[in-house]
Amino acid sequence: MTSAPKLLLSSVAKGDVLPSLRYSVTATTVVLGAMASRDWRPMHHDKDFAVERNGLPDIFLNTPNQAAWFERYVTDWTGPHGRLGRVTFRMKGSVFPGDVMELYGVVDDVVIDRVGCGWAQLSVVLRVGDEEKTTAVVRVALPVDESDNPWRRRTDQWRP
Repeated sequence: MTSAPKLLLSSVAKGDVLPSLRYSVTATTVVLGAMASRDWRPMHHDKDFAVERNGLPDIFLNTPNQAAWFERYVTDWTGPHGRLGRVTFRMKGSVFPGDVMELYGVVDDVVIDRVGCGWAQLSVVLRVGDEEKTTAVVRVALPVDESDNPWRRRTDQWRP
């Protein structure tokens, strides 16, 4: 069995563009995300409620579901040795079944902190068509060399 290749901090530079991720959203995508996060609010699983009571076109992705998509996007890029430190995002619009969401990212900064942990800061955008639905800033730890693994860092060695 071979291990997954490590994305090392030294192979990442400011301005690098991450590969995009396209995903066709279905009602199942929306409902399973709401269930996984125990969000029982009906606008995430009951189309009649969303349309008739809230005046929306359909059910829509909830906040934890969108957070999970950002996390997946970043960790697909980093591989198993990347460790999320912080994700902040701003939702500007809803994502509905039938939408094709696309996630795009760019590296804003690459640094090694005072305890030797390597960090990449990313700007990530979730778009549907030409419309930005959500923007995020992500801080992710990457190994600084082959022997480093951010997942082994604890207490004073982990400062996200």
